[in-house]
Amino acid sequence: MPIIIKSEDEIAIMREAGDIVADVLELLARAVRPGLIVRELDRMVSEEYERRKVVPTFLGYQPGPAYTPYPARVCVSVNDEIVHAIPGKRVLQEGDIVSLDLGATSRGFVADSALTVGVGEISLEAQRLIDITYQSLREGIAAARPGARLGAVSHAIQACAEAQGFAVVREYVGHGVGRDMHEDPPVPNYGSPERGPVLRKGMVLALEPMLNAGDWRTKRHDDLWTVSTLDGSLSAHFEHTIAITDGEPEVLTLRSDERPIAALTGVASGRKD
Repeated sequence: MPIIIKSEDEIAIMREAGDIVADVLELLARAVRPGLIVRELDRMVSEEYERRKVVPTFLGYQPGPAYTPYPARVCVSVNDEIVHAIPGKRVLQEGDIVSLDLGATSRGFVADSALTVGVGEISLEAQRLIDITYQSLREGIAAARPGARLGAVSHAIQACAEAQGFAVVREYVGHGVGRDMHEDPPVPNYGSPERGPVLRKGMVLALEPMLNAGDWRTKRHDDLWTVSTLDGSLSAHFEHTIAITDGEPEVLTLRSDERPIAALTGVASGRKD
């Protein structure tokens, strides 16, 4: 399928959706604590989205016949779970790490973002995994300039991760985003900087590095959604929806606590208060 270029008006709608995703993700991250039943996070999303009058993109999503419709509004993946875990009766424990993945559809356009947080006090290695996964996302964003190949983004993520000894998940990747959550082009978190389509103004991409503390290989669970590391090692996940501009990329899902970091790295934010 061709890559869909978004107009300034369409990106403005996605910016609105992105602000809501960012705000609700911050709310969820603050709620994470030992003793929390993870399905409470889905309830919080339901309440916030109803109040803000946006559609939960993930609820009922079915990418193909090998999947059942996704039964929740947010993905809550714990420890060795990489992505797509369904929030249920699991109780968070001190020392866990939790990846929260959230999408919102506003006026027909999608924004998609994710982050990983610790539960209480976590190990130094778990914190380093989280920090490097986030840093790899920032490196990918910084590489997303018009005229560059998409592979430059993928390579920047991979180089950051592997330099610190972490494995890049290869079986799940980022993607274009717009009226549909998953559009072309796919955005691998690894590869050659000379490969892939040339980035153009108006392209909107969801960059989402997933890094494992052990091997990169994965397994899918019997619920047909949850994906975890094959070797049981910890995994972390960060994601932002970005728009390619004439210069620096615009992060449509930047959270309020990221602004000082974004200013230092030269990554633009479209958020306005």
